[in-house]
Amino acid sequence: MRKLALLGECLTAGLLVLLVALPVVTLVPALAAGCAHVKAHVDGETTAVRAFFARVRSALPGGWQLSLGVVAAFAVLAVDLVVLGAGLAGGVVVMAVCSAAAAGLAVVVLRSAATWSPGARWGAVVREAARRAAVDARGSSLVLMALGVLVVVTWQLPALFVPMVGCVLMAAVAVERRPVG
Repeated sequence: MRKLALLGECLTAGLLVLLVALPVVTLVPALAAGCAHVKAHVDGETTAVRAFFARVRSALPGGWQLSLGVVAAFAVLAVDLVVLGAGLAGGVVVMAVCSAAAAGLAVVVLRSAATWSPGARWGAVVREAARRAAVDARGSSLVLMALGVLVVVTWQLPALFVPMVGCVLMAAVAVERRPVG
């Protein structure tokens, strides 16, 4: 029954994250609050919706600027992929590099969100997440696989997008909490 409760919290976290991330500038704080929501459930702390929004408010200072940067970086990479997908010379190599950069950015953002805690400065959190993403290749691969599962499952059944977002948050938290070594 406890595993089903965790799935329910993942569904709740996914729904809340998607709602809060709609304005785009709240993407990273929403992800951080969603990861904190999953951690709170696992640790036996409150998972009330009010607590989720308190976590979002706590993550907003500095988080909205980071969100703008992340969205801009993904937009540049997406434009590069579309333009280079038109068959330009050397486009295959650049497409591979842009795809790898987008994957790396997604992993660092999710690992940052999973380790964020109220009062933490986003710059330090992101630097540490980038360092861990580079050092802990297995953990980064796990986060990347969770994102891959999100894409495949929602491609097959779009209605599962909301719970899959919560499952990706849970995967990011699990990667950060697992013993490395």
